[in-house]
Amino acid sequence: MTHKKLITGVRDTSFGENCLVADSVNIYEATFGNDCFIGPWVEVQARVVIGSRVRLQSHSLICEGMTIGDDTFIGHGVMTANSKYPKVGLKDWECLPPKIGSGVSIGSNATILPGVNIGDNSVIGAGCVVSKDVPKNSVVVSSSRMRFLEEQ
Repeated sequence: MTHKKLITGVRDTSFGENCLVADSVNIYEATFGNDCFIGPWVEVQARVVIGSRVRLQSHSLICEGMTIGDDTFIGHGVMTANSKYPKVGLKDWECLPPKIGSGVSIGSNATILPGVNIGDNSVIGAGCVVSKDVPKNSVVVSSSRMRFLEEQ
């Protein structure tokens, strides 16, 4: 019986200055700004662009094509998705990556669904499933409740 081995690690990725990458990551064909932290067991897929001063906590998935703005925190176990109808072996699929603004904080175990835009300075509570766009300066406290911060 023969098989192919999938090599994990970091490949074809550019990092700005002062980035810290933990062991046991899978990062490929991505771009990072300055002063980023990438925790263990994080996967960052192709064509992802991440700003400066971004913290990706352990066990998180940043799916293909996403953008994440500056000064953003991604908690432990955050999952993102970029396909509404995934199917094994499908060659022509629509990639709908989420977009996360600057100054955003996403709590542990949140799930960000395909095509969702999270506006600047928003907070996503732990465990939320985000299926709709989140305006800037918002707080999402559950999968069905959203409130807006006052403009400062």
